[in-house]
Amino acid sequence: MGDFELNPFYELIIDDLVNRKYSVVDCFFSEEEINLLRANLLLKQDLHSFKKAAIGQASSEQIVEEIRGDSILWLDEKEPDEVEQMYFNKVNHFLEYVNRTCYLGIQEGEFHYACYPPGTCYKRHLDIFQSDSRRTLSVVLYLNDQEWTPAYGGELALYLQDEHGNEREEIVHALPGRLVVFDSKSIEHEVKMVNHTRYSITGWLKTR
Repeated sequence: MGDFELNPFYELIIDDLVNRKYSVVDCFFSEEEINLLRANLLLKQDLHSFKKAAIGQASSEQIVEEIRGDSILWLDEKEPDEVEQMYFNKVNHFLEYVNRTCYLGIQEGEFHYACYPPGTCYKRHLDIFQSDSRRTLSVVLYLNDQEWTPAYGGELALYLQDEHGNEREEIVHALPGRLVVFDSKSIEHEVKMVNHTRYSITGWLKTR
């Protein structure tokens, strides 16, 4: 690979994805970077209208709050602000590394801010559409404040299958700065009931 240099941290994430199809890491972004991203989300929330998130794709979108209760604002990678550029730089560096080492052919990402008010959830689902299977890896970065505790709810539940087809539920708490990466095509998941406003950036790395 010429001057290509192995990144041990990225290798741990890739090893998780290969062996169990998901990875949870708590130090991808620094505490300072998380604070900047959270402040940016809150600023955008004041300046822009977050839209109620829908289920389904494009022409078949529906807002069904019993199934999905978050509000979102899409990030524009073509015109990011300084804080968002920092986020894109880090994610794209990882994306380039994954493509060079795993040959996944990921071409682009799409990302949005997400806000789940108390009393909302997102029922069990898969992140790909019947008419569009380009989503390859799902990425969630939690932007909750440092006081966040598991009692606040909003856990991510991943439904995993073992080699015998038995299912188990893996619970991931929405701790500040935690990054979760998982296989979009095979892992069904849900956001459990939220008891305290929950903030994140959620996105997908997609093939062409």
